[in-house]
Amino acid sequence: MPAIKPGLNGQIVATPLRGLGQFVHKGNKLLQQDETLAASGNAAAKQWDSYSVLVVDDEPGMVNFIKRALESRCGSVHTAGSVEAAEPLVAQQRFDLIVLDISLPGVSGVNWLKQLRERGVNSEVILMTAFADVETAIDALRAGASDFLLKPFSLAQLINAARRAFERARLEAENWVLRREVASHASRSKVSRDGLIGHSAAITELRGLLQRFAPMPSTVLIQGESGTGKEVVARALHQLSPRANASFVPVNCAAITQELIESELFGHLKGAYTGAAASRDGLFYYARGGTLFLDEVAELPLAIQAKLLRVLEERSIRPVGSEQEIKVDVRVIAASNKPLADEVAAGRFRADLYYRLQVLELALPPLRERTEDLPELVAHFMDLLSPALGVAPVEVEPALLVAMAAYDWPGNVRELKNLIERSLILGYLPQDLPATRLPPAVGELAAGAVPAEESLSQVETRHIRAVLAACAGNKSEAARRLGISRKTLERKCLSWGE
Repeated sequence: MPAIKPGLNGQIVATPLRGLGQFVHKGNKLLQQDETLAASGNAAAKQWDSYSVLVVDDEPGMVNFIKRALESRCGSVHTAGSVEAAEPLVAQQRFDLIVLDISLPGVSGVNWLKQLRERGVNSEVILMTAFADVETAIDALRAGASDFLLKPFSLAQLINAARRAFERARLEAENWVLRREVASHASRSKVSRDGLIGHSAAITELRGLLQRFAPMPSTVLIQGESGTGKEVVARALHQLSPRANASFVPVNCAAITQELIESELFGHLKGAYTGAAASRDGLFYYARGGTLFLDEVAELPLAIQAKLLRVLEERSIRPVGSEQEIKVDVRVIAASNKPLADEVAAGRFRADLYYRLQVLELALPPLRERTEDLPELVAHFMDLLSPALGVAPVEVEPALLVAMAAYDWPGNVRELKNLIERSLILGYLPQDLPATRLPPAVGELAAGAVPAEESLSQVETRHIRAVLAACAGNKSEAARRLGISRKTLERKCLSWGE
């Protein structure tokens, strides 16, 4: 196992793993006695490309050894020989990991760590020492260290400690995202992995595009009216992508004030602006390795649009008040209920950002253009909401679906979901609510009214025959779309002599 140990003439030698060669510190230079390690480091892609590290130790040989070991794997590695030298670095940049020696000139590593925690710095910290005892270890843990390395330590021990630290950082970020979603009552579809309900031509085409777009790292622009399910589609793109095991971070750009949107997206340092009492990570940071969903992107101020464009092109962010760039590996999905081309023409949206977001584009159909999906959507919301409300599903007659299909649904799928929830709470489709509370056709039919020229039975028969024709006579598929059993459908067909 490779280990740091004294060599001849005061040299510090890192004894290598077999075949990896040896690092020798001589003066202020780190000499590599075998080039195998460099070759293997260059050949392999960086494991933690979006993570930043700060090494604080007053021994140059140790600092260089750790830097050489981590810089081929991490996005950036900064070094300092004392707490005094490290303070400006921490003030200007958020580090994911700090590798910190306990015995330092001036302020000790443990005392500085306590100060960092009191200031709200939540970086993972690995403490190093050559003089370990139980009391030292306890002090380190109480100060907020997440790991402990006893000098001399091997290269493998260092890499494993870094791996554990980055894994803890990843889990902490994912937990934050989950807590944020629970707090905002974010819901996920439990019907299928892509979350789409229905088999209309529009949804079938959309499902095919999702399968093609999801594996790509490119940005995606989703456009559609309010309530058409843009976040459902964004989640589907994430769940079907190689990033599915990482975080999906949604943000409503219209819900954040212009003064705070930059800090919310990119983070800020302590004192960056009035009220910034502590440093804070932004949503791009928490979405690392995963997907950031920017809903209502057209509401972003022009100044933030310019910064977002730079992030998309450079793949790095700069927190408010910082001079340092932080690399981020994030897929961005944007959505808008306003046609962005019109916003560009009106001067409210940057053309260059529009074209950058529009690498891949999805246009979601309004519910009025996919009414054949109504039976499945109604059944889905019944199944989804009835357990949550603790009530039994409400039966919906085929004739009622005909009336629902005749309505424009300006609120789209969201309006339909609200109608079903209201029906479940009442135990029946509302009959005594004001007409303004219900789609007109639905309200009339629920109250018992039918078109003057047709009976209710005739309306039902016409609708069932239309669905059967759309399914090419497939009764199983027609029954599924109608939300009834095949046996019930066959009984109705027999009553018509068919």
